[in-house]
Amino acid sequence: MNSKNKNTNLVNALVSNTEGEIFDLEGYAAVGMAGQQLVPLTCENTIKMPFGGELMFLPDRIPLLYNMNEERIELIDTNPYFPEEPIFPVAAFNSPGYVNSYACAYEEDDDADFLPLFSYGAVGWHDESFRSSVILVDSERRQDLRLMNPEKVKSGVKEIRKKMPSNRLEKHLEKCALEYGCPAAKNFFLGRYEAPLPTSVSCNANCLGCISLQKEKRVSVCQERISFTPKPEEIAEIALEHISKVKNSVVSFGQGCEGDPIFAAHVIEPAIKIIRSQTPDGTINMNTNASKPDVIETLFNAGLDTIRVSINSVREECYEAYFRPNGYTISDVKKTIDTANRMGRLVSINYLNCPGFTDSPEEIDALFNFLENHTISLIQWRNLNFDPARYYKIMCDVSANTTPIGLKKVLELIRKSFPDVKHGYFNPPKEKMI
Repeated sequence: MNSKNKNTNLVNALVSNTEGEIFDLEGYAAVGMAGQQLVPLTCENTIKMPFGGELMFLPDRIPLLYNMNEERIELIDTNPYFPEEPIFPVAAFNSPGYVNSYACAYEEDDDADFLPLFSYGAVGWHDESFRSSVILVDSERRQDLRLMNPEKVKSGVKEIRKKMPSNRLEKHLEKCALEYGCPAAKNFFLGRYEAPLPTSVSCNANCLGCISLQKEKRVSVCQERISFTPKPEEIAEIALEHISKVKNSVVSFGQGCEGDPIFAAHVIEPAIKIIRSQTPDGTINMNTNASKPDVIETLFNAGLDTIRVSINSVREECYEAYFRPNGYTISDVKKTIDTANRMGRLVSINYLNCPGFTDSPEEIDALFNFLENHTISLIQWRNLNFDPARYYKIMCDVSANTTPIGLKKVLELIRKSFPDVKHGYFNPPKEKMI
């Protein structure tokens, strides 16, 4: 890597050649994108790239870079020092617990395909280190790869397999852990934190960023969706194993490898009853679109402790543009949250972040109105795994989104106005949500 930089505060641009070789470009600084806003990366708006992050080059796209000599942002499609060499933007897929404040800056070719289902954070090079434009929202090392020794995972798989030789859900989780590298499944076999309980083959939304089903085939799915509905006894066996091993454990319905668990309520309800008949310990959680208030109420009555509701926006038009719901509206989602509040259950929102949209004044006003009228214990700030430029255009086609104020400022405003709302990334045990 080159390290010459006349402005020691600016972060050098990273680009790639056609072979995917990544290098920094002397005389140019990296640029972050938030909707239509373009900002040169500096040491102040970046941190050293967290462990576990990955770099990706973006085909069919042209980098937007800051020319240090000319002091302007430029669209540069070839290496200035080797004009015959095409160059491409480089983005960071950052580690869990960190949320992007800027996306990688670029313009698309006319025939560009959709990007795969990852988030694309802005990244650069400075003082012999990669630097990412991210904010730490959760310091828990739940998905730190350094704590997931592959041999220990395999050993855990063997141990659990012996205990549950005929449990189909256990076999599914084996595939998640060993083939797809799912951190949640790995944690189950390691006897740590949160265990996944995928159950549902169906869903009533057609989310743009669904990682297990893409009907329009614009992007590739990341993993196969579960192909069967586990029996209540199979679900309870997994949950009880985890709860017995882990203090303040969490077991969660609603995973990336399934639809929405509300469509498996007929097996989840008796499974919860089995679990609660044997132990009061552990947090039973459901990650859901919360589209069926009556179903969720039934599950609360059975012993469900918490729900995490996925939301990209609380504005109806923006919500519908991403989730593309079938047979429900965001009003049903809000009714479910109110039902949880009435029954004394805890609610978090899985708030899908995209710089330029999430931190727009219009989105912030809507979120504040939502928080004033619905009790939320925790906001889980997640990076939206979707093509950021395409997403922003989709949102702007259905709503107004003016100049963003920055995610850091948004977090400050929420903390000041709603001091009881917690912020994080992972599903905590119920004891930590109170």
